[in-house]
Amino acid sequence: MTDPALADAVAASEAGAQHAGDTLGSYLVEDQVGFLLRRAHQRHVALFLETMAPLDLTPMQFTALIKVVELGRVTQNQLGRLVATDPATIQGVVRRLAGRGLVRRTTDPMDRRTTVLAPTQAGLDAAGRAVALARAITEATLEPLEAAERARLLALLRKLS
Repeated sequence: MTDPALADAVAASEAGAQHAGDTLGSYLVEDQVGFLLRRAHQRHVALFLETMAPLDLTPMQFTALIKVVELGRVTQNQLGRLVATDPATIQGVVRRLAGRGLVRRTTDPMDRRTTVLAPTQAGLDAAGRAVALARAITEATLEPLEAAERARLLALLRKLS
């Protein structure tokens, strides 16, 4: 563990676990960053799935499709890194997008083991419709916040990422 404060907290936790009679003090799980991020994520995903239903795209499929359209051509391996997912997950996502005719898979002529992805016309059309919906989803997700709060939240999330 590289963070000294985190190491101290783990040590204190292990020591505290030995005292079963200790109380939680003022600790409320509902006030913790992980809980709050998960609740915000749940709200956003619910809005996403409801709004994106006509296009039948999951958040990961949407993200992958948008990256393929943005780049024009990308290897499957690179796409996985760009959308922050593991090789097995991106393989399934690409298989579903290709099965729906939204992306085209080819092999790299220099390395036949490498899968290269490109958007199809149907993929370009779907991405255009999806981005319009995604803008509405972002607006609905951030609706409770004032403009300055929205900007600050996004800046802080980028900093945490």
